[in-house]
Amino acid sequence: MIPFTVEQFLGVFERYNLAVWPAQLFLYAIAIIAVCLALRRKADFSRGISLILSAFWIWMGLVYHFWFFSTINSAALLFALFFVVQGVLFFIAGAWKQQLKFRFRPNLLGILGGAFLVYALVIYPALGYWLGHQLPAAPTFGLPCPTTIFTFGVLLWTDRRVSLYLLAIPLAWSFMGFWAAVSLGMIEDYGLLAAGLIGSLLILVRDRHARIPALTYP
Repeated sequence: MIPFTVEQFLGVFERYNLAVWPAQLFLYAIAIIAVCLALRRKADFSRGISLILSAFWIWMGLVYHFWFFSTINSAALLFALFFVVQGVLFFIAGAWKQQLKFRFRPNLLGILGGAFLVYALVIYPALGYWLGHQLPAAPTFGLPCPTTIFTFGVLLWTDRRVSLYLLAIPLAWSFMGFWAAVSLGMIEDYGLLAAGLIGSLLILVRDRHARIPALTYP
């Protein structure tokens, strides 16, 4: 059973949004920059994109989970640890070792990744508004659910193998967030489970070089 009410949950969003404003605009802007960098074909900006992903996850761990969400849910302290670890993993794998290469390709993974990105940045806040979750008591980009969907979208644009350890925490959160969304009536978060399951499955199939025509056309 979730140890807090819907009103308490939305109250956390309200306190967060008022306290960190206008950081939401900066987070949204650098997310768009990451997408634009991945769309560029003449240069490789994978290290910068990895740094942006790393910053997002560390922000969610320290600022949202540790500072705000822990006031109504003690489990948020554990969430904070895992989110920071995920941010460090993105930094090590992508920015330091340069094991991640991001580039959009017009295939199944590229199109679905783009759909997840559009959902996280555009449809998610619009759907939330339509459902009555209005600012400041609404989840904004830079918070766990929309940002995890964004993460899977960007990972679907990778050219190289994505290590399983980079998928584990985002996938686990997609299940956890979906369960909470059902319990709390946060319908906009339902896309989180789809992004986690479909994104992880397609990445794993691609990385094992499965001969599936829909994954191989240019």
